[in-house]
Amino acid sequence: MTAYEKARLEIAGVEDILKQHFGSSPAGVMPVEGGNLSSVFSFEYEGRGCIIKLSDMDGAYDTEGYVANLLTSQGIPFAKCLGQGKSGTMSYSISERIRGGNLTDCSDHEKQILLPELTGILTRMNYTELGDTSGYGWIQPSGAGAYPSWREYITSFFAGDQSGTFWEGWHGLFQSTCLEKDVFEECYHRLLAYAKYNEPHRYFIHGDFQPWNILSDGRQITGIIDGNFAYGDFLVDLATLNGTLGELDVVQAYQDYQSREGIILPDFHERLTGARYFKGLDALRFYAKMGWDDAYRQLRDELLQLPE
Repeated sequence: MTAYEKARLEIAGVEDILKQHFGSSPAGVMPVEGGNLSSVFSFEYEGRGCIIKLSDMDGAYDTEGYVANLLTSQGIPFAKCLGQGKSGTMSYSISERIRGGNLTDCSDHEKQILLPELTGILTRMNYTELGDTSGYGWIQPSGAGAYPSWREYITSFFAGDQSGTFWEGWHGLFQSTCLEKDVFEECYHRLLAYAKYNEPHRYFIHGDFQPWNILSDGRQITGIIDGNFAYGDFLVDLATLNGTLGELDVVQAYQDYQSREGIILPDFHERLTGARYFKGLDALRFYAKMGWDDAYRQLRDELLQLPE
């Protein structure tokens, strides 16, 4: 199995898609760095800054409109969805362009100043009112979760048969990449053991809450973008953010914020450990598929040092 290559588009092709969508030509179409699975471009339309993401993966943006409306209606600084569609084999999603750059580009001092605000936004997002929706795991365009329980979601997430998805045939990574079957199975066994602590909790999960999806102007957090949206234990998002801001102790900052707000988190350490195994296992196979061997080895060693 070779590394995944996202679809590559020329500016002229993106301009054609945007003209087809809006009925008139946009201005200033430019590629934007980032996006492991999507090709991203910025542009101006009727004096408004916009972003278009494009992917050749089926259903790449099916849930984005629902989630954008859910979050922005409750005051979460998430990018507003302005339109979606298909052009040939390409799916696309158009959103507002939020000012600022990726949090990863901020200085260590700026990140330290921004951390309390960031933990506050994360908490508010995780406690989003979900209405009469039901289910766990992937959020469907209807707003329902794809699975009746958290355990069924995680077992499906790592199942061998995932035809028609990004992970189709992923067990082949054990033979063709650095992904080690014995390590994966050991960590998966630990994940299932800790899942009992995560199972009772159903909240909104961003699913990819890391500095490349958090925007800032260096003085404040200006917005949140993208995500692998799901319902379940929100500590999955903390597990994702942990370790991505240099030497900053993200977990302690998060606990400090919860304490100030009077929020009690039962079984915090067990739930966070379960969340770290869940996100860690997914990252292991992703790093292997992308050919990022050094990142794989570093994460593998971190996971094996977690409690069994």
